[in-house]
Amino acid sequence: MPTSSKADRTAAYWAFEDSLGYLARLVFRSFSMLREAKTREHGVSAGHWPFLRQLWREDGVSQHELSRRLVMQDATTAVALRGLEKEGLIHRRVNRRDRRETLVYLTPHARALAGTLLPVTREVQAAATRGLSPEEVERLRGLLFRIVANLAEEEFSSRC
Repeated sequence: MPTSSKADRTAAYWAFEDSLGYLARLVFRSFSMLREAKTREHGVSAGHWPFLRQLWREDGVSQHELSRRLVMQDATTAVALRGLEKEGLIHRRVNRRDRRETLVYLTPHARALAGTLLPVTREVQAAATRGLSPEEVERLRGLLFRIVANLAEEEFSSRC
């Protein structure tokens, strides 16, 4: 059976053109796959990326705080951190002030990777926004922030 062409695969995506959620999922997956293609050789998967990005901003935060900042379940965070530990990118220590808390630290190797891997985000974003003006990119960013805020508000009100 012949493989489908790129045009055929792209056309299949548009079957859900009326679903913003589906389009957002496609954008997310495309960003993740392209970024991972560039970071995998350094032992960094798509699932590890948000944790490293957050830890590059602030190292030594609690496992629970990482979950909160990344809007992830604690169990999901625990699994991801095990993978990061196995790759030699983080280590965890019990907080001396509060023994119930586990703090997460980057290894020197992971800290050094920031200079190599953070530019990948700019490369992927440049590829994604090719052909868009700076004004269009800012407008898109603003619209996405509004959508996120609307959905967060809905989620909050549904819990109350």
